Amino acid sequence: MDVPNIIGDWQEYQSEEFAGLRVRVHSLTKAVPPRGRDDDAKGLTYVSFQVTFENRGLEHYNIELRDHPEHIDVRVGRDGHAAFFDEYGSARIRDYNIYPQRRATAVLYAAAPAAKLKQIDIQVSPEIDGQDTFGYLWVGGLGVHEGSTRAGVRASTAKPSVVNQVEDFLKGAAPEDR
Repeated sequence: MDVPNIIGDWQEYQSEEFAGLRVRVHSLTKAVPPRGRDDDAKGLTYVSFQVTFENRGLEHYNIELRDHPEHIDVRVGRDGHAAFFDEYGSARIRDYNIYPQRRATAVLYAAAPAAKLKQIDIQVSPEIDGQDTFGYLWVGGLGVHEGSTRAGVRASTAKPSVVNQVEDFLKGAAPEDR
């Protein structure tokens, strides 16, 4: 992965083994889990986001997207501090067969200090057909324009934001071709 995905962008799995399967992190908002706040999140601001898997291939896949940090890692702020992940308030995907032309969505909750929620990194590393898979990364934040679902359009071109800063940093840090 050269550049992280922007929250809202789709990511195709880059493997013939998982042909047609794609994933997206989207719908980042302030929200409290339906079961209420966890005592460990006292003084923190909750955010909700969704992780959607879509099967556009010809085979079905078994998806496991469960407990943090095994499959989900949420980092906040410029220094990438770990966010509190609410395992009990989140609706995960467990042992779900996703058939062709179908989707499965998990609604997840995390909490962190409000000032750090302007920059959020979410890494998703599900288990597919019993195998751990590569973790794809999405970046965004509260108040940052969410990526477009149309092919070829990046949220980073919509307006200046933390996403532009991340892309500029990564371009500057990339080794030059010699």
